[in-house]
Amino acid sequence: MALKKKPVTGMKDMMPEEMEIRDYVIGLIKETYKAFGFSSIETPCVEHIENLCSKQGGDNEKLIFKILKRGEKLKLETAKEEADLVDGGLRYDLTVPLSRYYSNNANVLPSPFKALQMGNVWRADRPQRGRFRQFMQCDIDILGEPSNLAEIELILATTTLLGKLDFHNFTIRINDRRILKAMAAYSGFAEEDYDSIFITLDKMDKIGLDGVQAELEDNGYAKESIEKYLRIFKEITNDVAGVRWCKETLKGFLPEGAADSLEMIITSVESAKEADFKISFDPTLVRGMSYYTGTIFEISMDEFGGSVGGGGRYDKMIGKFTGQDTPAVGFSIGFERIVMLLLERGYKIPSSREKKAYLLDKNLTQDEILEVLEMAKADRAEGKQVQIANMKKNKKFQKDQLIQQGYTDITEIFRK
Repeated sequence: MALKKKPVTGMKDMMPEEMEIRDYVIGLIKETYKAFGFSSIETPCVEHIENLCSKQGGDNEKLIFKILKRGEKLKLETAKEEADLVDGGLRYDLTVPLSRYYSNNANVLPSPFKALQMGNVWRADRPQRGRFRQFMQCDIDILGEPSNLAEIELILATTTLLGKLDFHNFTIRINDRRILKAMAAYSGFAEEDYDSIFITLDKMDKIGLDGVQAELEDNGYAKESIEKYLRIFKEITNDVAGVRWCKETLKGFLPEGAADSLEMIITSVESAKEADFKISFDPTLVRGMSYYTGTIFEISMDEFGGSVGGGGRYDKMIGKFTGQDTPAVGFSIGFERIVMLLLERGYKIPSSREKKAYLLDKNLTQDEILEVLEMAKADRAEGKQVQIANMKKNKKFQKDQLIQQGYTDITEIFRK
């Protein structure tokens, strides 16, 4: 039986043109984030299955690629349930591994700790435009900083990076899980119903206010509570005035300082930003991960038609490893979607090295080949990218291919 040439469903092979842009973006990410004081770390791609299934990853926990036990530990004949067969899984994000990493190494790490982590993650999701089952994630996190200085730095670092990649007029949508809960409590909903209500609210951009109302009614919630809840979204504005409205209207339901903190983040980012973007208070922003405890944010781009990054504060997660809560907040950019958009717009890497090619006639002597090797060595010393290749019969096609790959200087070498 012939071996299969195509990659596994949901995975993809990457062509040299894409890899060139990916490598450039990775380099720019590291350069930009390190300028903001972040340090690179790395965690294994395989995590303990207990950590991955700890009810913190939302729907992602349904999408884990699970790993069978190995060798003598794998006892198929006596296994009665999945736990008898599985002890690990491929990570579905970088936040759970980071929390384990920090819990294990906190005594030798600075506080606050500013982490930069890039790596592949895996989700058994339905593949679609810009979404694969294996994809690169790029996270920056600040651990041990309880103040909103952490959120401000994360947003400024991420938007500065996007500006360097020539993205403009995108929007940072921002909210706070404490505001979400206060709005639900103010409207009279029971606390045990919050998660279900937020799932419906999260569909606002797709089904509209009427659709949210219909779904809440179908779920059997009290009409008075639904009307009071939806009235909030008719009255509230998407700016600091909207945050102040929450502070006044939700008094008694909203923790002290939550609205002031959010207002400070918005005004500070608007004042200190380097890139061309808007920051907008969005009271309908939910984000699916149950581990978020405070501020949450997403990047929206019209040219993609959805989110290309997001994050938030997760002050309770590390405590699940150590027994002691640690302030934590992170921001992840959609690396794969960013690269896809750059490829679609024909993005050219700025100030990339000059590319030079030598095409060798088949009749060259060894001394003449050595002479070309010396010339190429001198070119590389000047910072050029140099390729040496034997001349093909269809020389025009060969040169056209080299030009397509960005080679601007093509020299043919014949026997003297």
